[in-house]
Amino acid sequence: MASRCQTALSYAWNEIVATMLIVLAVAGCASVGTFSRTGSMTVARYGHTATLLPDGRVLIAGGGDADIYDPQAGTFSQTGSMKSARIGHTATLLNDGRVLLVGGQGDDPFRIPLTSAELYDSKTGDFSLTGPMDVAAGPLAAALLSDGRVLIVGGMRTDANGVLMSPASAELYDPKTGTFSPTGSPAGSYMEETATLLADGNVLIAGFDPAKGHSSAELYDPSSGTFRPTGSPSRVGGGPATLLQDGRILIASSGSAEVYDPRSGTFSAAGSMTESRQYFTATLLKDGRVLIAGGYFDQNANGAKTSLASAELYKP
Repeated sequence: MASRCQTALSYAWNEIVATMLIVLAVAGCASVGTFSRTGSMTVARYGHTATLLPDGRVLIAGGGDADIYDPQAGTFSQTGSMKSARIGHTATLLNDGRVLLVGGQGDDPFRIPLTSAELYDSKTGDFSLTGPMDVAAGPLAAALLSDGRVLIVGGMRTDANGVLMSPASAELYDPKTGTFSPTGSPAGSYMEETATLLADGNVLIAGFDPAKGHSSAELYDPSSGTFRPTGSPSRVGGGPATLLQDGRILIASSGSAEVYDPRSGTFSAAGSMTESRQYFTATLLKDGRVLIAGGYFDQNANGAKTSLASAELYKP
């Protein structure tokens, strides 16, 4: 009798453990991350950039001024002024600790694409000129390569006469010489694209392709200077891409988000933001969370836009 009871209890316990494991597995698979609010910037802005500095703080730059975000205190404070008022530019942390800000458009009603570039020194809080690029570029994307150079991709571009050119082009910046040079052309004609360095040294380019009428992605190989297609994003463009600690890439846009897995070359859903926004920034913090700040949302059907000072955190 005792043996039968022990067998029954053992069977029941195994069933309970199995059920618990199934529940935990399902909960783990269903988890897509959460967002929560943090402090506000000193001014509302969009089309700006955010760069994680070596000391753990974050440089927020856009318009003609810049903020520093302290993740320990969750607060923002002002820092030096940029050499050119710009939006839709790129900001890349170089190996020497400086931040390279490239191109974009003038922060005025004319939104003229810029060829200028500048460097931010976090030790002094000052900006200084470098470059310029070969061709003026509006919204574009940049990625620091393994050899220390910076890849600049696409954007709304004009020639010397101000005539619009195809956005399917790319340049390389060499911090040793402070100069830009052309490299291979992307297969897509991107708008609002992102560029993210992967662990294997390649760069993921993702954005909306107006020629195809949908979002697409491809990989850039620095060793050959060539591009090739990868994955099928559902909706990317108008939002940044962030390399997570597990090697995946978070791309958020207009309130939604998805992640790219370089191992499988596929995109998948990654939860929803607490507030719909475009042209915001996303920065990986040292604890693995992602700081999302600013941007704008369409206020009504006539295209009016409202800049945001709010911020939120994504937890993978």
